Amino acid sequence: MSILFSFPNNDVLAFQLLSYTEMEQGSINIHRFPDGESNIQINSPVNEKHVFLLCSLDHPDDKAMLLLFFAQTVKDYGALSVTLIAPYLGYMRQDKRFHEGEAITSNIFATFLSDNFDRIITVDPHLHRHKSMSEIYTIPAVVVHAADAIVDWIIDNISNPVLIGPDEESDQWVSEVAQKIRAPYIVLTKVRSGDKKVDVSVPDVEKYNGHTPVLLDDIISTARTMAETVKHLRRAGMKPPICIGVHAVFAEDGYETLRKSGVEKIVSCNSILHETNKIDLSKKIIEQLLDR
Repeated sequence: MSILFSFPNNDVLAFQLLSYTEMEQGSINIHRFPDGESNIQINSPVNEKHVFLLCSLDHPDDKAMLLLFFAQTVKDYGALSVTLIAPYLGYMRQDKRFHEGEAITSNIFATFLSDNFDRIITVDPHLHRHKSMSEIYTIPAVVVHAADAIVDWIIDNISNPVLIGPDEESDQWVSEVAQKIRAPYIVLTKVRSGDKKVDVSVPDVEKYNGHTPVLLDDIISTARTMAETVKHLRRAGMKPPICIGVHAVFAEDGYETLRKSGVEKIVSCNSILHETNKIDLSKKIIEQLLDR
């Protein structure tokens, strides 16, 4: 017997997951005290059940203690196993010490989750210096790939695309999708001089002026890189681009910044709840839930 719980802002995806499976829907109450502390109440029986928690880990600092409280409480009440479904997995980008004295938070957060959960399922984590999740996670860590769902959306909605990666790290996403739809692609080079200041070099794009540019990246956070890229493409005479992100983090004013940069459309996968969600990953996640 399996039971699925979800934290706030994950209810839409939870409903989709439940509609494809015979999992029971779990009920929890989360309470925030005036002093900033939190508590959690499990309202559904979990004894002798495989427990799943759906919680996308954008803004992870707001959720970390609740993850701990949830995992420990359902174990106290006899859960057979506890799996975290985190479509977006935070704390993956600080994978080295960029400055003396810094914490390597990707490793520390991985230890925290590994100590409290039996398995984790996530979507396209930001693996850069770490080549696989097993380098930092000591529990089974299953990665769901969004590429096929993105491919289907592009085929259904865009004619004559040229795929564009905003930086070198996006090459893995862009090349895979481009190969599957048999479309040309280019990857740009960026130089970041601060959290919000990004310079982008754009190669010769004139030969693609008849194509619809599709900017693709795994994470859209401040959106400065994409917005700067959009401006360069527009100055080069290309059509207004369509921006696709796997994870719609959109920190601070990132969404408005990108929306006003001259894009045709902004589309994201539903790993993080956002108004741009157009690409559904629920079936991909279900495949991993059923393959236990």
